[in-house]
Amino acid sequence: MNGLSTVFILVGLFLLGGVYSFWKQQLPKGLIVLLSVGSALCLLAGVLRLEVWN
Repeated sequence: MNGLSTVFILVGLFLLGGVYSFWKQQLPKGLIVLLSVGSALCLLAGVLRLEVWN
């Protein structure tokens, strides 16, 4: 596990926490969707950069 994949996974989890927080505060759905897409992309990039796939 290299540093960049760790950063991507941590940022993705941070954004996922933001999605949960924004959902509980009942903020606009468009903002929640945008944040969840960003979280999913960060998590996906982090997982794909792991070296277990080689």
